[in-house]
Amino acid sequence: MSKGLIVQKFGGSSVANPECIKNVAKRVTGYKKNGYDLVVVVSALGDTTDELITLADQINKDPSEREMDMLLSTGEQISVALLAMAIHKLGFEAISFTGAQVGIITDSSHMRARIIKINGGKIQQELKKGKIVIVAGFQGINLNQDITTLGRGGSDLTAVALAKELKANSCEIYTDVKGIYTTDPRIEPKAKKIKEITYDEMLEMASLGAQVMQPRSIEVAKKFDVPLHVRSSFSPDCGTMIIKEVKKMEEVVVNGVTLNKNEVKITLCNVSDKPGVAAKLFKELACGQVSVDMIVQNVSHTRQTDISFTTPKTDSAKALRITKLVARRIGAGDVSVDQDIARVSIVGVGMKSHHGVAAGMFGVLAENKINIEMISTSDISISCIIKKKFAETAVRALHKKFGLAK
Repeated sequence: MSKGLIVQKFGGSSVANPECIKNVAKRVTGYKKNGYDLVVVVSALGDTTDELITLADQINKDPSEREMDMLLSTGEQISVALLAMAIHKLGFEAISFTGAQVGIITDSSHMRARIIKINGGKIQQELKKGKIVIVAGFQGINLNQDITTLGRGGSDLTAVALAKELKANSCEIYTDVKGIYTTDPRIEPKAKKIKEITYDEMLEMASLGAQVMQPRSIEVAKKFDVPLHVRSSFSPDCGTMIIKEVKKMEEVVVNGVTLNKNEVKITLCNVSDKPGVAAKLFKELACGQVSVDMIVQNVSHTRQTDISFTTPKTDSAKALRITKLVARRIGAGDVSVDQDIARVSIVGVGMKSHHGVAAGMFGVLAENKINIEMISTSDISISCIIKKKFAETAVRALHKKFGLAK
């Protein structure tokens, strides 16, 4: 009699080499010995995805997104086959599948596809036979039978979506860290592991630069109330539970500090200060599927203004091209790009009910002589764009200011 179904996801660092793959196989089969049914989602080995992107760049600087999906999806296909072989070696039955084979149906937005539905019948059939089912993360297939990928970190989304579809008891996300920390321990050694965190806080942290989980996977987990356990592939210790509500002491205001160095700031200069100009720019960026985050439009006293916005580095070339095109159409001035920026953010649900948090953040940055170029806020976060050279200093100072090492 099965104790229930667990969906486990192992990231690239967890399957980086043959020894790591064998360790994952031992961990997975340990659960099987204890009576659990298992669906295991696997990322590409180590830096395989980055290596494939580099390879494509050497062939074509502006490749077709459809062909990029064909290329990048091969990484996970290698991982699932090797893990199945490692499990077979330990005397257990396992079978590997691509996303397409298990019916992960997506839309046609290549390199950032969204899951439409999952046909879980094939997985259920193999589970009934007692097999460990291994699924390639990060990928699916559209209605035209083209392979698609789900964007960076898409294996997290695969795991959460499968957990929801299969009504799994839990979804475990294995990575190279022991859980979610108050900030990146590589920047601030005093960072503490968080035992429990809400979906809202985790979504905000992931969106603002914490690279432990993909933001879209948190959105799906929150929507369907899928409990997530983020833990280390290399340690048996409990990690961090991501759940709907966390009972905390009321004085906990800020729960984490995040840093993102993978954005650029684009500025459109000398724009006519009249209705509809911003709409034209951001409509074109939206049509080009460019992600835009912070937006600042300077106050005008001369009927001319500047519009600045941030975008991920991955979208920067496309964003620059579209912005220059719009600038010519509307008779604006130059378009400039600043790659020397970083976003530092504080996150915490306690910020909703406490005053002076923004003043505290800005004060710390001022004390460290760090100029703020852009600001954005939400109910549970405050973000500042600063120069990249001050990034680590800002993280450590904010971590100390809000008592996160205690």
